[in-house]
Amino acid sequence: MEQVKLIDRFPAGAVRIPPSKSVAHRALICAALAAGESAISNVELSRDVEATLSCLKALGAQAESEGDGLRLMGAARGALARADLNAGESGTTLRFLMPVSGLFAREVCFRGEGRLLQRPFAEFFAALQENGIACRHLGDKLLLDGRLRPGTYHLAGDVSSQFVSGLLLALPLLDEASEIVLNSPLQSKGYVDLTLDVMKAFGVAAENEAYARFAVPGGQSYQPRDYTVEADYSNAAFFLVAGALGREVECLGLNPSSLQGDKAILELLRAAGARIYPGEKGGFCVKAEKLRPLEVDVSDIPDLVPPLVALLCFAEGQSRLFNASRLRMKESDRLHALAVEFNNLGARISEGEDHLLIEGVESLAGENTARAHNDHRIAMAVAVASIRSRADVRLSGAESTAKSYPNFWQDFCKTARN
Repeated sequence: MEQVKLIDRFPAGAVRIPPSKSVAHRALICAALAAGESAISNVELSRDVEATLSCLKALGAQAESEGDGLRLMGAARGALARADLNAGESGTTLRFLMPVSGLFAREVCFRGEGRLLQRPFAEFFAALQENGIACRHLGDKLLLDGRLRPGTYHLAGDVSSQFVSGLLLALPLLDEASEIVLNSPLQSKGYVDLTLDVMKAFGVAAENEAYARFAVPGGQSYQPRDYTVEADYSNAAFFLVAGALGREVECLGLNPSSLQGDKAILELLRAAGARIYPGEKGGFCVKAEKLRPLEVDVSDIPDLVPPLVALLCFAEGQSRLFNASRLRMKESDRLHALAVEFNNLGARISEGEDHLLIEGVESLAGENTARAHNDHRIAMAVAVASIRSRADVRLSGAESTAKSYPNFWQDFCKTARN
């Protein structure tokens, strides 16, 4: 049953931004592929990260908690005849582990929850089947049959960069070289950069040829490592926007040199008229007297759309977020959910096939109950926008934040409205 939460308290003071689940997924998989024991520190076991860890254990990796992280012993490749893996609602888990699982088991059954198995897989199926893995989608499960083998993998770059990342993680362990060839421009390039960076930290490399082809030498091996997961810009974006909307917030733990694509939130805030400056504890603080509208191509930063909507619905003029059609296949149809729920609270948003038009308002009425649509980022966007609501906002489905940020409400609800 969905939880209805009254949002009458807002962030204040220092907020320790949680570790990046994007980095954690990659680090855990690299550790599980290494022959030996790795220590991965600063890991938050959100539902998505739990899904990846559970699948890696099912493939034979061993893991135990240690301090703020995990100690992992890599799995023995090729040891399983069959594996049953539950990816929960995590698209990252499923897309990364479809090729990775082909290193461990001949037959693999993936299950998922929510809208996960409704997302598009035809492109990835074709690439895997071209190289010997039979793929079937049977209602509530995906079935893969065959061992991953070296070869040429053809993909569309505008479907999901996670397909590219999954192959990059797995192909170096094959005996011979492989290549990934994209037949359309790659979207979300920053996430592929992140994959290559984490792979490099564990001793494995691939060559990026202008994001159109990736050459992957075979015969490589992941090395056990002590690795610290950096703080997450995707989740930090909500608190940085809260600062621009008038809250005194300092975001701690962010890496200024991070390769995370969602670090773009800093430049977007500046473009909207906000000032970013160091806080007393060395974190990022944000202030804005007034907000300017923006035109943003979000093809490389889809996860920033919810916090950007919370920001730009208060800008002075019309903003447009475009090249956003992929958001219709997230945990919810995010374009539709954002338009419906923000308009329900008093915003002025028009929804197009691949864009949102946002007419700035001074404040929201906030008199109706908003719905999270079982989507963590919709819930967090509503929470941030409620900062400039004339009435307290009620949110149905507030518990959905646990998917990526289990302590979100604890960090958010610090002080009363006034």
